Amino acid sequence: QVQLVDSGGRLVQAGGSLRLSCLASGRTFSAHAMGWFRQAPGKEREFVSTITGNGLSTFYADSVKGRFTISRDNAKNTLYLQMNSLKPEDTAVYYCAARGSDWLSTVMAEYDYWGQGTQVIVSS
Repeated sequence: QVQLVDSGGRLVQAGGSLRLSCLASGRTFSAHAMGWFRQAPGKEREFVSTITGNGLSTFYADSVKGRFTISRDNAKNTLYLQMNSLKPEDTAVYYCAARGSDWLSTVMAEYDYWGQGTQVIVSS
């Protein structure tokens, strides 16, 4: 079992930056690929980014490519999402998630554990 606590969401101006964090429980953090998903008001949860267990490979949704950076610090059991050049359409609740596998996935159903979500609001 993995418990995830995501944090760092807040109100930010368009064009600004924000870093989200996700603290994971357990001693096998590096065995899990991790992902970030987001859910905007009235919309389904969508994929944002994913990272392999060793942190060496990443993948991004087209909507955030070039603006967001996913990373992890396995010594701290922590996942990060650095968000730059934020746009109003980035407004959503952001969720971190962990897979049972160590490889990348864009598919929500392939993640086994989820954080509670952290709210990001980007004002125009």
